[in-house]
Amino acid sequence: MHPWSGRRRGGSGQARRPAAASGQEQRPAVVSGRHGRERQPELGSMSFSGKIVMQRFELGRLLGQGNFAKVYYARNLKTGQGVAIKVFDKEKLMRVGLIERTKREISVMRLVRHPNVVHLFEVMASNRKVYFVMEHVKGGELFDKIAKGKLDEDVARKYFQQLIIAVDYCHSRGIYHRDLKPENLLLDENGNLKVSDFGLSAVADSKRQDGLLHTICGTPAYVAPEVINRFGYDGAKSDTWSCGVILFVILAGYLPFHDSNLMEMYRKIRKGEFRFPSWFSLEVRRLISKMLDPDPMTRISIAKVIESRWFRKSFDDKKLKGVAGKEDSVMDVSAALSSSSNSSEAKQDSSEIKNLNAFDIIALSPGFDISALFQEGNHKKEFWFTSKSPALTIISKLKDLAKHLRLTITKKEDGILKMEQLYEGKKGILSIDAEIFEMAPALHLVELKKTNGDTVEYLKLLKDDIRPALRDIVWACQGS
Repeated sequence: MHPWSGRRRGGSGQARRPAAASGQEQRPAVVSGRHGRERQPELGSMSFSGKIVMQRFELGRLLGQGNFAKVYYARNLKTGQGVAIKVFDKEKLMRVGLIERTKREISVMRLVRHPNVVHLFEVMASNRKVYFVMEHVKGGELFDKIAKGKLDEDVARKYFQQLIIAVDYCHSRGIYHRDLKPENLLLDENGNLKVSDFGLSAVADSKRQDGLLHTICGTPAYVAPEVINRFGYDGAKSDTWSCGVILFVILAGYLPFHDSNLMEMYRKIRKGEFRFPSWFSLEVRRLISKMLDPDPMTRISIAKVIESRWFRKSFDDKKLKGVAGKEDSVMDVSAALSSSSNSSEAKQDSSEIKNLNAFDIIALSPGFDISALFQEGNHKKEFWFTSKSPALTIISKLKDLAKHLRLTITKKEDGILKMEQLYEGKKGILSIDAEIFEMAPALHLVELKKTNGDTVEYLKLLKDDIRPALRDIVWACQGS
């Protein structure tokens, strides 16, 4: 199978081509969106529809569309500036639990002002719609160039330098991208690289008490091995790994870790097994080897990458400085994404339902549990089930169950429901976390995980009380 095959078309803005199994919903290349899209035919002129948005922008041709957003070329009526406007339907965002993710993307992009990062100018909202006004990047994805063949080393170095200084700037602001790949790197009309797609990014305050990030996300072929390990990872080091994969790809024209067998591909990633093409110079081999070190503790840092001999060639240190500039008129995020059609409680519950990505689906599928590849010792599966019931029904059912079993139930900041006994058992207070994921608009997955207490007591409670009580909302189940 060709290294670029098997990749779904998705997002909205520009066409996607196969590269590897994707670990997330796809999103617009132009303006950091998500979900399946169809590329619109290129037009010779930027014709405008005459439709005015918020009395400030005239919409032009449709750049692309997905399940939850459409992206248009538009112009500012006052200045004549060309922009890309991404139009969301508030109700759809609420229904599929993408409110929090959209808020995070807005918040992150407000913090980043750099010539090599796609610029969010402002966010506007009406009663039904949310509008992202973004920089219009005309040159397409870096992937488009790679698809035509490997790049010359000097050309590849120029793009890589721009990528690294953008990533370094983001890290200096406490932002970790977590989904770096050629499809999320855009080129302007002058050939300058722009990092886009911050929907999976994390900020420093997303770290838990151990100082690490724990959300499994990204695109498998570009993701660091420690990300799949649920014990946590350093966001900066995981971005470094992805940048190493990108450098290999633009110089080789294919992926370093590739196999038609997904399990074998993950084994190679875990071991850091790959081969350099004969045309790679010794210096670039040394740099990539340090970036694709499977041990994050010894992996090279972005700062050290910038100091490396291969990187420094024809590099201007002035480019390391970001652009502070004034903050643009991005309106209050919560106000933009609010909806009067839903109660506050319903909004809170639905916004905290997480979307299940490819890593989770693979790990939960019989015969494809790859977590053991990244963890030492035996890993006991927890109980999970799928349900066709709405998320709010599942939450209500869990609350009723807790009340029946005389367990306290609280909602943690990350949306997880924690159920705990009122008394202390043989090994402390029994504590169970319940987390809900959306696999599809009409299908949810619920994972129950014992986080404290006696395992025997938990298994007995699971068999005698929990499973029977949830039987009417369970579609399929597995574990414990």
